[in-house]
Amino acid sequence: MGFRENLKQEMLFLDMQTKQLAALSGIKSQTIASYLGARAKIPSAEAAVRIAQALGVSVEYLVTGKDAGAKQSLAAFPPDMRLMFKTMEYLDTADRKIILALAAMLKNRKNAYSGAMPP
Repeated sequence: MGFRENLKQEMLFLDMQTKQLAALSGIKSQTIASYLGARAKIPSAEAAVRIAQALGVSVEYLVTGKDAGAKQSLAAFPPDMRLMFKTMEYLDTADRKIILALAAMLKNRKNAYSGAMPP
């Protein structure tokens, strides 16, 4: 995936709207929308850095989808979450989208209950 797709995915993951990213990065909403649109513009290096900082990711991640500098360890997560992460790498794009949509639905349901999930 390229910058546009990685930016969209990260914003979806963070449940962040364009105007929120604009406020955090100091880049106009219209400019960010141009990075997300069908005829996606490529941001300048400075804009990419500001966007990455606002999202809490590296520019490398936004451009390539990978972060060679990241030192994340699955050992920091409980066993059930490690299994989930490992399983995700074997899924195709369509299945990942289904799981991400389900996660978004669950997050919205949790928010509807003011942070308390029903039994």
